[in-house]
Amino acid sequence: MLRIPGMPLLPGTLFREVNKVYYPKSQTLLNFRGIPMLSDRQNSMPVDPAGVVVDISCPPANAHALYPPRTGPHLPPWLAYDKKVLSFKAYFKQTLQENFHAPYMVRHVKLYYYLEDGTVEIHEPKVQNSGIVQGCVLHRQRVPKPPPCDNEFLAITDLNVDTTVQIFDRFYHIYDCDPFTRTFLNKRGIVVPDPVMAAVDPSEAVRNRVPARASNPPEKKHPFAQFLKYDRQVLKFQAYWDDRTDMGDVRKLEVCYYLADDTIEVKEAHIRNSGRDGPSVFLKRGKLQREFDGMQLPGQQTPQTLLNVLGTNRNVRYCIDPLNIGNKEILYYNQRDLQIGTVLNVYGRSVVITDMDPFTRQYYRDNYGIEQFTPLPMPTRSDVCKPYDKSGRMLPPYNGWGTYEDSAGNCMSIVIKRPKTDFRKFIKFDRYVLRFGAKMLSTIRENCERIFVISYYMSDDTMQVQEVAVRNSGFLGGVFMKRTRVLMPGQEKFTCKQPQYYRPCNFYIGGTMSIKDFLFHLVSADEFTLMYMEHHPDQFTHCNLDLILEKVRKSLEPRMSQFVSSCVPDCQDLEKKLEKRTVFISFESLKGALVALMGNQISDHEIVTLCRRFSGEQAAPNACEREKVRASAHLEIKRSLWNGRDELMEHFHHINPTNKPFLSESLVRSTLRGFRMPFTLELIDTILSVLNRNDCDEIEVCDLMNFIDISCSKGCDMPPINYAFELCPKLPFQNKGRVVDFGCLLKALNLPLNLPATNTQPTKMIGDTRILPPSGDAEC
Repeated sequence: MLRIPGMPLLPGTLFREVNKVYYPKSQTLLNFRGIPMLSDRQNSMPVDPAGVVVDISCPPANAHALYPPRTGPHLPPWLAYDKKVLSFKAYFKQTLQENFHAPYMVRHVKLYYYLEDGTVEIHEPKVQNSGIVQGCVLHRQRVPKPPPCDNEFLAITDLNVDTTVQIFDRFYHIYDCDPFTRTFLNKRGIVVPDPVMAAVDPSEAVRNRVPARASNPPEKKHPFAQFLKYDRQVLKFQAYWDDRTDMGDVRKLEVCYYLADDTIEVKEAHIRNSGRDGPSVFLKRGKLQREFDGMQLPGQQTPQTLLNVLGTNRNVRYCIDPLNIGNKEILYYNQRDLQIGTVLNVYGRSVVITDMDPFTRQYYRDNYGIEQFTPLPMPTRSDVCKPYDKSGRMLPPYNGWGTYEDSAGNCMSIVIKRPKTDFRKFIKFDRYVLRFGAKMLSTIRENCERIFVISYYMSDDTMQVQEVAVRNSGFLGGVFMKRTRVLMPGQEKFTCKQPQYYRPCNFYIGGTMSIKDFLFHLVSADEFTLMYMEHHPDQFTHCNLDLILEKVRKSLEPRMSQFVSSCVPDCQDLEKKLEKRTVFISFESLKGALVALMGNQISDHEIVTLCRRFSGEQAAPNACEREKVRASAHLEIKRSLWNGRDELMEHFHHINPTNKPFLSESLVRSTLRGFRMPFTLELIDTILSVLNRNDCDEIEVCDLMNFIDISCSKGCDMPPINYAFELCPKLPFQNKGRVVDFGCLLKALNLPLNLPATNTQPTKMIGDTRILPPSGDAEC
């Protein structure tokens, strides 16, 4: 397109170039030597359609050339100088008629010259409370020169520093410019002088001299401004009033100074059991007078003085004293008067300040530069009440009515309150129940055959005893004792000491406890109770394996050979045999040997803990039928119409690029769940349990793909079943500790065996494992 030079880009000024047939677009990407990269080359200079290079630094509009211009056409000013403005600082003088001491005033303005079209705009910065309408003085326009050159407009050569320009009827003196303007004019060959001082405003000089001659007036405080600045800021001081008379003592006070309104409030800290009840406010909040000569009579102090009061009743005439003679000025305490050691006159009472809080210290440090804040001692009396000590409080003896907690609550408070419940403990140990099997110890033969279950609820430390019904025993089963807390035996009932109740640490197999005058011997515990006690050895000492091993080690160290011979009758070369194969002994053999050597030093629960820790029992092998599991898997695949076997195989190739035949169980499980196989979690566990594995317990991938392939062979028909229980029953492993790994136990004891090298009895072998029957008297 061709355009007319000097004309704006408007419709009708553009013409189509007939000879131009190639219209290239700007490229942002390029291929340099086969490498794609971002094009960051600089654009070439703009070219005129005639083929001559355009000079961007062309002179602006209405600017006379001071040096020979370059040859060739140039861009129009509205395009070359778009958004380029020259800024000058100037002032003009305005005559004042009503002000006799200032003939004129100086008003500062900013003069803008737009290079694109040669227009001028003048703005006056706004000054607060000046009383003058400020802002735009001259709107943007082309300004004509004064006569006789009124046929020309103001140009760039007419504006410079330290020059006076007439714009219409006002003379503006330019005294400075911005850096861009100075650089632009210097490049065009126009010399810009240094900035000059602006004229001094006479009226401003007079205003500045008036406060210097006047005396310094006191600072005026506005109540509302003070409230907004210091709201909720209080200076607190510790003080005392020495009232040591016949019936008095030293009163401990707290002085509060409110910075929001300069008021003072005094509070009293009552000593416990001092006999002073009621409000703790010693002085109500208000301004405190410095001098107090007693309470004034009504009418003695009035804001105004009346003179010549004549008449009575309604016909009264009076005259107000304008000089207010006899009025006494009242002085109040302020923040400067409050310091450590200051004695305040609180309406005739001498209050001594002894200390202050950290906020008050920081306030005086920042505002007054005070650094010494040494507190003063407070005088005391010999008969002042001592601080109350809760630890030495003695309650009256328990009288037997209700529970001990109810009686203690009635003694501590007049209002009867229900004893508080430990809610956190209830939430943490809710449904945690320790159950033990027990038998009754009695002189009656029939009672010794009764079977009981003792349940201990850890949420509230309560116990419950239930009897198991035995056929033809003559005793009805059921609740033997309701759920309640049980006192430990050997305590005085009617005493002021808090009673002790049964705790979880008091329960262990083999222990004896007295419950409601009945003796019970604990003989067993359920699986949950044993596991909980083993997981908390710090609370249950009979389940702490380290303590048990240390006790056994100390007792068996001199008699280790006797212990081994009691457990293993054929103990010849036991150390060599333990290296080749595993030796197991029964629970009865180990218990009999430990009881025979240690006696009452070891309890039944400790023996059970040892047997459970070194148990040689193993869970039964998986009894799931492969074909039955496969039929169940095919049934679920057909029911859900799943056909993603190829995608599953492709995923296995992706995660296993080397085509390993075996993968870990966790990886296979996550893959099956990620592909949303139509299997439940129980069915997935069952399928993984019947697949082929290697020595590292990894699953064979080909076996899994053939297992879920429904096109190879048709599986047996199978009705829908519960895969969690019916397909492959998973019975918990309960018989733990009946067989003990004797080799692991000896290794944990770490004691020399000192066994003889003779063999007198044959040994029964089953494979590589030797099973020894219980025997307590055999010796090597």
